[in-house]
Amino acid sequence: MTSAAPGHIYALFGLIVRSQIPLPMGEVAAAGPADVDVAYGRIDLPAQPRWGYAEVDGGTLLSVEDVGRFLIRDGARILVDPDPAGSERNIRLFLLGSAFGALLHQRGLMPLHANAVVLGGRAFAFCGHSGAGKSTMAAWFHDQGHPILADDVCVLGFDAAGAPLAYPGVPRLRLWREALEEFGRRADDYQRSFDDMDKYDVPIAGEGGAAEPVPLAAVYLLAKAEEGAAAGSIQRLTGIAAVDALVANTYRGFYLEAIGGTGPHLATCVRLARTVPVFRAARVWGFDSFAAEAARLDAHARDLGQGAR
Repeated sequence: MTSAAPGHIYALFGLIVRSQIPLPMGEVAAAGPADVDVAYGRIDLPAQPRWGYAEVDGGTLLSVEDVGRFLIRDGARILVDPDPAGSERNIRLFLLGSAFGALLHQRGLMPLHANAVVLGGRAFAFCGHSGAGKSTMAAWFHDQGHPILADDVCVLGFDAAGAPLAYPGVPRLRLWREALEEFGRRADDYQRSFDDMDKYDVPIAGEGGAAEPVPLAAVYLLAKAEEGAAAGSIQRLTGIAAVDALVANTYRGFYLEAIGGTGPHLATCVRLARTVPVFRAARVWGFDSFAAEAARLDAHARDLGQGAR
């Protein structure tokens, strides 16, 4: 595996990244060696399944049909071998997603499948399955004037005193066309997140987002309210239920077994559940009720910030 030649320098997930591939964020001044090198190069390894991770000599190989292959090694290097049919947009999508997901786990970090916003100087993370409304909820908070800290992948950790932190992620929101239009945006004004997918990247760089980690105040698990419910509910999860929510919503958590990381990861989830409140926020589905449900979540988060709960 080759080392990355001098390239673009970024701050991402609490790491300094040197990348030959331009990323959708502003560059930072180099201050010492990078934590992660990203480079183009040939990967001389046998073909693997069309999509997925495989442990190989030298690291983890991520194969994505019609996009390319990514060799992730030592939590410090990603070599990208594009498929001739792969567009730079699609390569970047999987680089910042599944490839970095594996790298973060190799480093022993905790990537939550979540969006995070900043309210009153503290971070609130919204996790949930694909389609649960994480990015849509973050877009609502963004349009109320609150900075977005992370989209889709939010790295959690602890400071020297053991207080929980959330680290800045990619400065953009990914929204389906329906959500874009609901928030008064036009799809033609944005780039698609993936070729032939009706999902779009909404840049938020330079809009007052945090450059440093932010104290983590709470994690909300977004869920659908039961059929016929007049309004959703916000219920605190405790004990095993809180830990399970963090485990289940870990980004690319299934990869941990391959690298023997399930034990340390579980310990991190237990530690987080003991220091950060985890809530299940069940909301009524549909845009007709979305603003009211989001406002209710906003009020709950503000109360937490004031120590009311």
